Amino acid sequence: MGVIGVFGCKNAAELVYYGLHALQHRGQEGCGICTTDGTDFYRERGEGLVTEIFNEKKLAKLKGEYAIGHVRYSSSNGNNNNSGLDNVQPFLFRHHTGDFSMAHNGNLVNSRQLKMSLESQGSIFQSSSDTEILAHLIKMNRRKDRIDAIGEALTMIEGAYAFLILTQDKLYVCRDKNGLRPISVGKLNGGYIVSSETCAFEAIGATFVRDVGPGEMVIFEKGKDPESILFTEEYSHNMCAMELIYFARPDSEIEGFNVHTFRKNSGKYLAKLAPVEADLVIGVPDSSISGAIGYAEESGIPYEIGLIKNKYIGRTFIQPSQELREKGVRLKLSPVRSLITGKRVVLLDDSIVRGTTCKHIVKMLKDAGAKEVHVRICCPPMRHPCFYGVDTSTYEELISSKFNVEEVRKMIEADTLFYLPEEYLLKGGNRTELCLACYNGKYPTHLYQSKPDFNIEKKF
Repeated sequence: MGVIGVFGCKNAAELVYYGLHALQHRGQEGCGICTTDGTDFYRERGEGLVTEIFNEKKLAKLKGEYAIGHVRYSSSNGNNNNSGLDNVQPFLFRHHTGDFSMAHNGNLVNSRQLKMSLESQGSIFQSSSDTEILAHLIKMNRRKDRIDAIGEALTMIEGAYAFLILTQDKLYVCRDKNGLRPISVGKLNGGYIVSSETCAFEAIGATFVRDVGPGEMVIFEKGKDPESILFTEEYSHNMCAMELIYFARPDSEIEGFNVHTFRKNSGKYLAKLAPVEADLVIGVPDSSISGAIGYAEESGIPYEIGLIKNKYIGRTFIQPSQELREKGVRLKLSPVRSLITGKRVVLLDDSIVRGTTCKHIVKMLKDAGAKEVHVRICCPPMRHPCFYGVDTSTYEELISSKFNVEEVRKMIEADTLFYLPEEYLLKGGNRTELCLACYNGKYPTHLYQSKPDFNIEKKF
């Protein structure tokens, strides 16, 4: 999922529209834009790609200099309850204390407990998205102003999130205390842009200012400088490693580090740690191209574009069902036979999750005449599920949770297989902290699956 907000810029809806194009790689199931002119709210959303949902006529209806937008994929096992228009953001809430709109990137791990407690006190939910929970928590707190109400509500939710909350005269930008999901601030023509990735700034001509820190809320208000508050003093910099490995575009800068450089470094480390005699290096497009370039530079083996991607096919990892993933892999990639036939190939891939994609690509290369296929993975084996918004929420989905490296190698039919050790993820991004829970099982939050329900009335 990806979010973008515009505050104090003419043609805000158009700016969000182009920003959503830049973030389309983060989700292809649905998208939406909500704007305000300071008096009322205007919203358009739908299931599908940005180009399928929006046109000039729809954008013209979205009035105002303040706007937020969202692209989504369902992250709760891809079940049907998390699909449909009701779950497409931004959400719009009408309330006697003031209307507001909200968009969210991430996943809450205590959503079940919070939702049950809220429902027991009269709340009615219109979607199955955990994004809606924050709106109910804010509105339950009637004793404080909105900044305090939002801040206190944020201390009650646990998990990964970057929230955008748009009122008639303010934009609140909130990042979780562990910094699991990124969000950055930019400037444009006297106004401000916020986005999940800096690549959206480039698309609309904005200038990067800074990242929003973990546990921070930034408030934009007309005629005032942005205000920053920490809603918690217990914070860390455990950004999800998959942001750097897979989700983000290579031209994005995340917490001061270029994504392409991070991935290129990963490829260089793999060349040093797992050298092999080969004729060419190829990467699985798009997220593994940088790693393949790094491997080729370090090893001296030529880099070639051995796989051609059909640019009209979405990302197979974030397809909502296994059947669609498998169909997507077959349609998405084609081998360049003249380059591959008779060659020993080093294949760089960002990760092996279910094994579906990698096995198919290895077979595709060998069917195209490759003598050998040596697979190098730019992260450690995924042995543990993610509960923070990556669609790998059960052990059953993860091939490495059931099989060791040699068994996985045989299953994907590769000649050799090597994973990048987790310490090189930190080294490659010049970091001391990352969320590596899907590799080592060390989750930065409580998970709440077995915790009893609780009553949130005590918090207020």
